[in-house]
Amino acid sequence: MATKVHLSQQPEADELLGRSPLALLTGMLLDQQIPMEWAFSGPYTIARRMGADDLDAHEIAAWDPERFAALLSEKPAVHRYPGSMAKRIQQLCRYLVEHYDGDAEAIWRDAATGKELFQRLNALPGYGKQKAQIFVALLGKRFGVRPEGWREAAGAYGEEGSYRSVADITGPESLARVREFKQQMKAAAKK
Repeated sequence: MATKVHLSQQPEADELLGRSPLALLTGMLLDQQIPMEWAFSGPYTIARRMGADDLDAHEIAAWDPERFAALLSEKPAVHRYPGSMAKRIQQLCRYLVEHYDGDAEAIWRDAATGKELFQRLNALPGYGKQKAQIFVALLGKRFGVRPEGWREAAGAYGEEGSYRSVADITGPESLARVREFKQQMKAAAKK
C-alpha cells in the first residue's frame, strides 16, 4: 500500500517514493550536500531516464557503470556529484541483490526490533549511523514501520513532534521548520 509523502515537493516524485522502497532508500542515499527536495526527486528522474515506472535493484546493479554515471549526469544532473552518486547507487543495489534478492522492503519487513532495523540500514553502502537513524524515524513516522524500540533506535530523530529531518516532513510548512532547524545546527557548529 502506498504512503503519501512530501519529500520532493513534486507530486509524481513523491508518489514514487511513497510506493517504492528502493526509490525511498535511493532518495535517502542522495540526501547529502544538496537540498532535500533535489535529493528525493532523484529516484523519479532516474526511473524516467531508464524508461521505467519504478527502480529495480537487479537492473541498476547490472548497468554499465559509465553508462549509469552518464544517465545521472544528463542535464539537469541528479546530484551535484553525479558520478560518485551513480557509483553509490549501484553499490547499494548490488548489496540489495546480494543480501535481499533485490527486495529493498525486506530490510524492514521482518525486522523484529528497532535495533535490528537500524543495524540492517547502517550496513547499507552509503549509509552511516545518522542516515540509518533518520531512515528508521522516516519508516516509523511516515510508513508505520514500528518494530519494538524503533524510536530509541532512531535517536533524537524518533522524537515525537520534532522537526529535525526528512522523517518530520508532511508538507511545505514542516519542510520550512526542518530547514530552519538544520540552519540553526549549522550555525551552532560554526561557533
